[in-house]
Amino acid sequence: MSKVMRSHPDPTADAGGPEPAATDAGAAAYAGPTGTDPQPEAGTDPARPGAGTDPARPGADTDRARPGAGANPQPGTDPEPAAGAEPARPGAEPEPAGADRADRTPAGPVRDEEAAGGGTGTRSLVRRVLATTLTVLSCLVVLFALLAPNRLDRMGPGSFVRIPGEALVGAALVLLLPPRLRRIATVVIGAGLGVLTILKIADMGFYLVMARPSNPAVDWPFLGAGVGYLRDSMGRGASIAAVVAAIVAVFAVLVLLVLAVRRVTGVLVAHRTPTMRVVTGLGVVWIACSLIGVQIVPGVPLAADSAAHLAYAHTRQVDAGLRDRQLFAAVTGNDPFKDTPGSQLLTGLRGKDVMVTFIESYGRAAVEDPQMSAVVNPVLDEGTRQLHAAGYDARSAFLGSPTYGGGSWLAHATLMSGVWANNQQRYSTLVNSTRLTLNGAFRRAGWRTALVMPALEGRWPQARFFASDHMYGAAELDYHGPKFGFSPMPDQFTLGAMQKAERGPGHSPVMVETVLTSSHSPWTPCPQLIDWNALGDGSIFTPMAAGASTAESLKRRSAQTRADYAKTIAYSLSSLISYVKTYGDRNLVLVFLGDHQAAPEVSGNEASHDVPVTIVAKDPAVLDRITGWGWQPGMHPSPQAPVWPMDAFRDRFLTSFQR
Repeated sequence: MSKVMRSHPDPTADAGGPEPAATDAGAAAYAGPTGTDPQPEAGTDPARPGAGTDPARPGADTDRARPGAGANPQPGTDPEPAAGAEPARPGAEPEPAGADRADRTPAGPVRDEEAAGGGTGTRSLVRRVLATTLTVLSCLVVLFALLAPNRLDRMGPGSFVRIPGEALVGAALVLLLPPRLRRIATVVIGAGLGVLTILKIADMGFYLVMARPSNPAVDWPFLGAGVGYLRDSMGRGASIAAVVAAIVAVFAVLVLLVLAVRRVTGVLVAHRTPTMRVVTGLGVVWIACSLIGVQIVPGVPLAADSAAHLAYAHTRQVDAGLRDRQLFAAVTGNDPFKDTPGSQLLTGLRGKDVMVTFIESYGRAAVEDPQMSAVVNPVLDEGTRQLHAAGYDARSAFLGSPTYGGGSWLAHATLMSGVWANNQQRYSTLVNSTRLTLNGAFRRAGWRTALVMPALEGRWPQARFFASDHMYGAAELDYHGPKFGFSPMPDQFTLGAMQKAERGPGHSPVMVETVLTSSHSPWTPCPQLIDWNALGDGSIFTPMAAGASTAESLKRRSAQTRADYAKTIAYSLSSLISYVKTYGDRNLVLVFLGDHQAAPEVSGNEASHDVPVTIVAKDPAVLDRITGWGWQPGMHPSPQAPVWPMDAFRDRFLTSFQR
């Protein structure tokens, strides 16, 4: 408050302006007990306007108190006190200039100004407390932006028991810059910290779902996929609210960090000398701790530079993405089957119906995790026995998926094209190329080709790349039952609709790529198998979805989530096994596999990218073609089963069935 008053002086203090009314009243009360008017001072002319001590004249008391006002004493002489004034006591301190008589009143009620002064003091204290609180909060915000990890599983108190080297460099910078450049640097640093914080939040989300950090250069399509997931799972209103909240949060983070850095910078500059000492001392400590490797919390170095490393890593992603675009285009164009005539392709499968079926989120964890495999493996083992009894045989192994926890389309494109499409940039380059896909190879060799995509709504231009004669989206499958979480229809209905449309009596050989979605998160509710003849338009499934709430499913504990996941995987596998038993024949060849592992919440943070893959056929000649693959018998691959990268499947498949 004292700084405020010094910088905003009272304009009447030196101008001789009118005193407040209370001051004049106090002067009148001081005149004495007789109540008579005070006598003029000696040597003053009472007739001269403005002279003397006329109490009615505005500013009279002020003039008398101010040095040089009223009668001017002769040099070398002491001024005589005014009439009625108390002579100065020896040794007493002189009164300050401008003090009025009311201030000298020996007794009486407290004046309004004094009461007002007490209120000003209270307000000043409140302002100081608020300012200190705001400064502390600003420091905490900046430190959080610098020290917070980009993974939720690493978030903890130990992450913040560190000295951020970036903060020391930034503090030294703003102290050394001139004021104008300092203001610019403050905004730039604040905005940079805001962007870094947003990237950390994005990384947290990607690690939570896909077990990897985000890549701003190529991951932007996942925003649309995420909004679509919310819309399909929780409704249009929830998806719109989520988008609005995300946009507001982004702007709020940027503004908050800029304001916080400005606040902290102001405090540092106001205490320049002690701040430089502290920064220098902490800098020496940081260098020493960095060289020695001091850790207060195990695995967390005291000298932190994680923010700089993260910013550098994300910056390199952009450069790597630009270089990878050209390299991947060259790989895509290098296709050994590009010019192979149809008469030489897939000769070992002539006359067969080939189904390539992706089971959503069917990963290695489903067959190896103790809790989930207890539900899934009995279905695989019993299915193997039932199909073997019906004359079928199977071979299984693992494929390494290019994605994890999401991005199914990346796995579809990788398997079918034989190139590693592990991000959206590669996917976009691939689907706009002329590379031969498995679908295209079957089509070139004379098969009818179809895509069955139950979650697809509207047009899908990429279907051209997959060389499909016909594509069945949600509308073409004509389902009129309830949704099951994200899945627009049960897998059994999807397979039944495909059978009716493409494998009816008298059909020509067909190659069908099908996506089964019942095992898509949030993995609840789960449909049940029914009689194939009772499928109808799907309305029979309505009671199975009654009372289910996707919003409630998101609040489940991890153990319950894993149990629900295993249940949906078992359902998808049971649907396929039942389909083969019901509609299979000697000319059916079924290839089924997972697209990727489920999210880390289900599969674990350190799980592999492996997914099971199985080939089922009734004609022994089909499996004889792949004897050299070393795949294991049955539909349940053991932990020792071979593991191929998913992009190796196309070439091995075409080569094995070409001879």
